[in-house]
Amino acid sequence: MSTDRTRPAGRRDRSRPGTVPTQRPRRPLRPHQWFAERLLAVLSGQRPVHWMLGHTIGEAYDQLAELAPDAPLGAGSRRPVVRTCHGSQPATGVVEAFASIATGEQVRAMAFRLEQGQDLRWRCAAIDLGGERLPAVR
Repeated sequence: MSTDRTRPAGRRDRSRPGTVPTQRPRRPLRPHQWFAERLLAVLSGQRPVHWMLGHTIGEAYDQLAELAPDAPLGAGSRRPVVRTCHGSQPATGVVEAFASIATGEQVRAMAFRLEQGQDLRWRCAAIDLGGERLPAVR
């Protein structure tokens, strides 16, 4: 006879009704993934440009200010999402990244450069959006 008297006869698992399954902790986002999400929020019109003030250097803020009013990544009725984001480190303290942004059936490319300052904080130094919108490949 089983020592666990709360389990119905024939039940083999040890979980109890009403318990929440444990979830794996989420890995923290890498700098280029974090920036892709933030840039998308601005370029889709979900956040104002000044939200990126402390996170940009050089011409990057001007590029954002020029692109953002048209919300180039926010066209359509669906909310855009970062589909993929990859980065490479061509030099110490530099990450060059690209992301594909999906809005329903449309996919756009976004490229950006991050530079790490002496305070060890990453800042966006350049942004570029891909040209024409292409249908999503399935």
